[in-house]
Amino acid sequence: MTGLEKIVKQIRDEAAQSASEVIAQAKEEAAAYTAEAQKQAKADCAAIAAQAKTAAEAASAAAKSAADLAVRREVLAAKQRIISEVIADAQQSIRSLPDKEYFDLILKMAGKFSLPQEGEIAFSAADLGRLPEGFSEALSKAAKGPLSISANPCTIDGGFVLTYGGVEENCSLEALFYAARESLQDKVHALLFA
Repeated sequence: MTGLEKIVKQIRDEAAQSASEVIAQAKEEAAAYTAEAQKQAKADCAAIAAQAKTAAEAASAAAKSAADLAVRREVLAAKQRIISEVIADAQQSIRSLPDKEYFDLILKMAGKFSLPQEGEIAFSAADLGRLPEGFSEALSKAAKGPLSISANPCTIDGGFVLTYGGVEENCSLEALFYAARESLQDKVHALLFA
């Protein structure tokens, strides 16, 4: 082997040695980088999973809260319907009382709502048609002042309308129940749901 061949061989050997060292170092760095990337990926996955779990728990709690609210609303609506039906039934039961009992109630109402002055009392066409005998005299005794019975029916469904000098006092069953609605609802609620 000549001197030139020895130099070339030495250069090749050194280059091969240097290349082996660079490749080994690159493999080492790549393995370290891969390990660090895997470690970071696992940490990121754990963080994402924790966030997803927290978000799922929050969504579940919100859904449960919304469902509970919907149930409470439905229960309240059902109670309101039942209360309204009970009040409507009470109003209807007064309208369907036998004539004597119905007009005894009308006389009590006239005593309560009439004024101590001359006025007029108007009934529905149905009530005008079923006024009992002697009702006018009984009305005079029950009312606080003289009341004449109007021949013109009014458009109400039970009860009466008092008129004093052009001012009307609506004492129809519907108006009286409406005026007492909150109090009646509270009483019916206490009876049914307490």
